[in-house]
Amino acid sequence: MSCLQRQAKLSPSEELLRCARGQRDIQMNAKLLGMEGDQDLQFLLQGGDLLKVRSMSWKKTRYFRLQEDCKTTWHESKKTFKTKQTFSLYDISMVRMGRHSEGLRKNTEEQVEGRCFSIMFKNRRKNLDLIASSEEEAKQWVSSLEKIIANLNNLSTQQKTEHWIISCLKKADKDKDDKLSQSEMKNFLRSINIEVEDDYAEMLFQQCDKSKSGYLAGVEIQHFYDLLTHREEINVIYGQYAKTTGFMSPGNLVEFLMKEQREKATVALAHEIIEKYEPDEHVKAKRLLSKDGFLMYMHHPEAMILNLDHKEVCQDMNQPLNHYFISSSHNTYLMEDQLKGPSSTEAYVRALLKGCRCVELDCWDGSDDEPVIYHGYTLTSKILFKDTIKAIKEYAFKTSDYPVILSLENHCSVEQQKVMAHHMSSILGSALVTTPLGDDMPTNFPSPEELKGKFLIKGKRLNKLEATFASEAAAADDDDVTEEDESNDEDEQREEEQRKKKKKLKLAKELSDMVIYCKSVHFNGFEDAVKNLSFYEMSSFKEGKAVKLAEDSANAYIRHNVDKLSRIYPAGSRTNSSNYNPVPLWNAGCQIVALNFQTTCPDMDVNQGRFLVNGKSGYILKPAYMRDVDTEFDPITLTRGDWLKHKTLHVMVISAQQLPKLNKKKSSIVDPLVKVEVYGVPEDVAVKETNPIENNGFKPSWNENFQFDVYVPNLALVRFVVEDHDSTSDNEFVGQYTLPFNSLKMGYRHVPLLNKNGDRLPSAGLFVHVMVVDVN
Repeated sequence: MSCLQRQAKLSPSEELLRCARGQRDIQMNAKLLGMEGDQDLQFLLQGGDLLKVRSMSWKKTRYFRLQEDCKTTWHESKKTFKTKQTFSLYDISMVRMGRHSEGLRKNTEEQVEGRCFSIMFKNRRKNLDLIASSEEEAKQWVSSLEKIIANLNNLSTQQKTEHWIISCLKKADKDKDDKLSQSEMKNFLRSINIEVEDDYAEMLFQQCDKSKSGYLAGVEIQHFYDLLTHREEINVIYGQYAKTTGFMSPGNLVEFLMKEQREKATVALAHEIIEKYEPDEHVKAKRLLSKDGFLMYMHHPEAMILNLDHKEVCQDMNQPLNHYFISSSHNTYLMEDQLKGPSSTEAYVRALLKGCRCVELDCWDGSDDEPVIYHGYTLTSKILFKDTIKAIKEYAFKTSDYPVILSLENHCSVEQQKVMAHHMSSILGSALVTTPLGDDMPTNFPSPEELKGKFLIKGKRLNKLEATFASEAAAADDDDVTEEDESNDEDEQREEEQRKKKKKLKLAKELSDMVIYCKSVHFNGFEDAVKNLSFYEMSSFKEGKAVKLAEDSANAYIRHNVDKLSRIYPAGSRTNSSNYNPVPLWNAGCQIVALNFQTTCPDMDVNQGRFLVNGKSGYILKPAYMRDVDTEFDPITLTRGDWLKHKTLHVMVISAQQLPKLNKKKSSIVDPLVKVEVYGVPEDVAVKETNPIENNGFKPSWNENFQFDVYVPNLALVRFVVEDHDSTSDNEFVGQYTLPFNSLKMGYRHVPLLNKNGDRLPSAGLFVHVMVVDVN
């Protein structure tokens, strides 16, 4: 169906005019994306029919098409021709070819495998499962979507801002005459999160309406755009160093980088920056940097607040596995709460794509001799164990190459345990570690580097690992082990009584033999662990017990974790899948601090910030003083030692740009404030906040200074939070960004903002000045 046929209730001349404008918008956006004349883009703009799959009985044809803004897709019913916007391309996490989603596996037949594809979203939105008319068409949809998404993600922040503002301007032009009336201009300002008084709106309009026609058009709209995007704070900084006929010379740029940004800089580097970021070819030819080029550079990742060197794997990955903090998930299979929510293999996919390296599988007997995974004795739905292992195998190493630990909570009969062992062996193959590395009995963990691309099983074992290197007589002949569930009982005395009454769990030798480096055992105290436990024998601690140990016996806990692995899990009372603060457990050296990845909260923000660096590998090397068995480090008492590196952190919160509207109502504008939070040892924990700015989410300005004392920088994290101020109720979350203290770059820096799901807000950000000073 043509563009004309799809317009409703328009005259032929109006249809022609609208299509012509649509083509002009497409050309402009295609140029911005670097996709002028691109066949993949043309395919998406033309669109086509796809079969949308929700269940075995619900499969309906929908017409999908990319809109003229080249970033939004809508679909249309074949029967009613009712159009509905469905999603932004920015919200897509991944496009998956084939029947790999849970929905497609469950609701389609194998013969349509080649025609199926799924769109995964970054937020909690369900997958979009689709079937094309042919394998070729399915491949075309997948490759075209992947290409345009890559191009969108490669846009600079400045380009994304331009794309966004132009889209908002187009929406504000209600009568589509390429002109803005004063009322349309005010609606546009509201859409980009600015509320202005009528007098100011009229003054702004009159300032731009040079023709005195009563509307803005052409260069007048461009002037209006320039006024909106004017950054006075950037002008001031640029003006201080643009000493060569109003431009920055390479020498001026070197001076700025060294004096303000505290970076090592050379004239050669300055030339590279000018060549890369200066948009005006005439200015570039003179080897100068314009204000626009300076702003483009300041928005690039290499100039933003996160040290770019830390985005890659930059730590020693050859230390024993237990010398790292490990990104870990609790009850990974759950999409929502702990009592009645759905279980899904998609939850594993999402956690692994976020860099999680330890996932949990609660295994129970299922029908047809197939083990299932769900939260036992609850109404949560069930998924097949084998489907889960397949999903883990497919996505384990998409984000990180480093090892994945499968934490088994085993409630299965011996027969179904054998089935579990078979599935893991046949699906994971040689990637599954089933024997110690090397020929001799190990005395320590292998390193993440040695275990690249490997899977480790954490679970019960019938005997000591040493038995595999001893005579047959030393091997265990008893298939009973004490069953250790994650206890939900907060009463320590009752828990002890229950432990004594624990039933014996029959354990299949086939499954037992797969547990090599992560044997689960009960914790009987630090002294007992030193005397009786081998390095590979590890304990799980519920949050309450772990926090108490971290508070009362921090140094003993740290020394324990020099030799052993410790896993922490949320209290059973967190039935809504809420989380706990992982920082005190990291301070005690605990490696596997498991959180509910499906829950959006500050605790998950901090977890994401901790594992943001080192290539998002999911492994962060602990400081040297937490890897020394004789360490005296105690995060509570902070006695003197190598860990004390007292620094003063100075943060000036200057401004924000393009904060999102939280309420889609036109009249709703955010009143933003910024909090700067420091996490770490108790002495370092602090929060400072700015005053709120009323009715301006587009480019609010604060220029407020804060100072923090940080004593143990190796363990500290800094979190920037933007909230919508409300004097009568709790502030509402707008965006945040968390990073390790030691990954901060000094000087004038843009801070990207992430939404509550941990995904980048395309155009939004903060502008700050950071300085770290050593204290003698």
